[in-house]
Amino acid sequence: MRLSRRALLAATTAAASLPSAAAAAEPTGRLRTGFERLAADGYSVLEGQKVGVVTNPTGVTRDVRHIVDVMHADDRVNLTAVFGPEHGFRGTAQAGGSEGRYDDPATGLPVYDTYLKSGQPLADIFTASGVDTVVFDIQDAGARFYTYIWTLFDCMEAAALAGKRFVVLDRPNPVTGRAAQGPVLHMEFSTFVGRRPVSQAHGMTVAELARLFNGEFLTTPVPLETVRMSGWKRSSFYDAWGLPWVPPSPNMPTPDTALVYSGTCLFEGTNLSEGRGTTRPFELLGAEGIDRRWAEAAEALGLPGVHFREAYFAPTFSKFQGKTVGGVQIHIHDRAAYDPVRTGIALLVTAKKVWSGFAWRPDNWIDKLTGNTRVRTLIDAGASADEVAADWQQELSAFRRTRREYLLYT
Repeated sequence: MRLSRRALLAATTAAASLPSAAAAAEPTGRLRTGFERLAADGYSVLEGQKVGVVTNPTGVTRDVRHIVDVMHADDRVNLTAVFGPEHGFRGTAQAGGSEGRYDDPATGLPVYDTYLKSGQPLADIFTASGVDTVVFDIQDAGARFYTYIWTLFDCMEAAALAGKRFVVLDRPNPVTGRAAQGPVLHMEFSTFVGRRPVSQAHGMTVAELARLFNGEFLTTPVPLETVRMSGWKRSSFYDAWGLPWVPPSPNMPTPDTALVYSGTCLFEGTNLSEGRGTTRPFELLGAEGIDRRWAEAAEALGLPGVHFREAYFAPTFSKFQGKTVGGVQIHIHDRAAYDPVRTGIALLVTAKKVWSGFAWRPDNWIDKLTGNTRVRTLIDAGASADEVAADWQQELSAFRRTRREYLLYT
């Protein structure tokens, strides 16, 4: 029997409250992740099920044991498969790579590769694995173009096709869940860096996104359960909770990277370095021929919460490998006031003004990242950062109204 979206949403909300008695007794200052609450409840949500887990190196406990290792050693869980996303389950692959199909040496479990797979081919993998329930536990970075949320979407869609249950174990949005920011994707620009109309910085947790996907975007909703966190506050940054930070991908080394990423990842769509190949990816930006004038132009805007320093660096890989380039380093001094998307747009506008060599990538990758052509064409027409931002406000307001229905935390 196919459940209605309203019934699925109600079931998701009920599951999110488990275990209710334990949650009521917890002190408000202690955060417990979805996995911590799942384990504390004796894995009751997974009882009697063959379980497969979609995860990567971020799926760890507070004492940095991987949840796959923990569950594999626990007789209360029948863990039979692991599904690896981009970079792989154990994280051995660089950007644009995965680990393929293999048996995990530590547990002996079969590991299936989900990267760049979706629809029926991914559903066939779930069917071949023999699992009854697919569990998702990956740390997100808070940006629409960070691909793990679309791994979540693709896996939910495939699980629905394969007739599997889907359970999401929630983790904090590292850059807070205060607000959605930036342009909303137009469907003609749907790719793996943005499948559906979501704002550039979504301000949601993965469990909230799963509810949004199920309620708004999936043709056939999946039987979805979420195990929410307890103690998380939308206004808090990642370092407030004492959780270990495991890089979700090789170029997301710290929570500081996540703070800037939803804005400065836009430089992937240009001929400037976005800092890959340095110790500060997405905080360092530059190219050959850029000098102090860029930092001066950006600083003159008086953007809230941030200063810009003239910087020189030599990437060890990616753009300008082995060459010394000039540019800026972003220094955030007030995280609460900082707007990463507006800052990213302002840096694009000022880079184009001060450096005659500025160019978009020939494939217009910038349009895939912003989800529309308007950001690129407005900047080319000489618009200011404020004028560019004004262009997306109506669509952003509509997304914020939709988003509100699926939030789990006040």
